[in-house]
Amino acid sequence: MKRIFLVAATFFLFTAGAFAQGGFRLGVKAGTNLTKITGQSFNDGFDLSYHVGAFAEIDFNKKWGIQPEVLWSQTTTKRTNFDNLYPTIVNSVMSQDETIKLDYMDIPILLRYNVGKMLTLNAGPQFGILINQDKNFLQNGQSAFKNGDFSMVAGAQLNFNFLRIYGRYNIGLKNLNDVGNQDKWTNQQIQMGIGLRF
Repeated sequence: MKRIFLVAATFFLFTAGAFAQGGFRLGVKAGTNLTKITGQSFNDGFDLSYHVGAFAEIDFNKKWGIQPEVLWSQTTTKRTNFDNLYPTIVNSVMSQDETIKLDYMDIPILLRYNVGKMLTLNAGPQFGILINQDKNFLQNGQSAFKNGDFSMVAGAQLNFNFLRIYGRYNIGLKNLNDVGNQDKWTNQQIQMGIGLRF
């Protein structure tokens, strides 16, 4: 919770400075996720899911700025070897290819570098808060995944007046496994989408 307040305070501090210089814009965005959770327990391929949210473009000068965002983002994967690694806690009636969906509130704080008017490069940290998970995943509703995630993000954005077209890669740095130490789970995500700035 302290981390969320710190992020919010930093956002408002930079926003106030950007308003004074006239380099502040808001927008909304939506797109697709190709996601996977690495580890022996899950399918090695990427699965399709979605994200939607809002962003701010805060420019300090013509080249540099920051881009904070708040996104609802879904991670989808399939378990493959969970029964073998955790036989005592998995519900025996579940199929081996069960699909798992995790909903996160992601807060990326990205550095902006404007190569030109049409191209912006983004990179920075992302904080993820697990909103909900399927409680049927484990017996007796036990939680399998930790409540938070931390990732690094890198990508590019094309700017067409009010339209934004972007692609980025997110790599998770935190072990999401809240069951045991037999397997390390990390989140990977390829995001593509469009945004509209106001």
